[in-house]
Amino acid sequence: METKRYSSYAQIERELEILKIEKEISYQKMIFGVQKAKESFTPQNIVSNLIGGYSNAIPYGTIFSSAVPFILKKAIPFLIHRFTRRKRGN
Repeated sequence: METKRYSSYAQIERELEILKIEKEISYQKMIFGVQKAKESFTPQNIVSNLIGGYSNAIPYGTIFSSAVPFILKKAIPFLIHRFTRRKRGN
């Protein structure tokens, strides 16, 4: 790597500003990637990705891939509510 030579402070300041902007862009890309990774690990996305992967084997894959997240959204809270409100004892 060759050492850069600057003839004025203005050139140095410009280079530092460019590096600062490049650093901010890289940081924002990393944040965006982390957010996408978080979104891909939701139960809805995991199930829809699994079913979407089998859409070639199942002729109704698109129906399943759109219905399963809807069902999970409704069924899981219902089941949690049902089990938490169950009477315990005899």
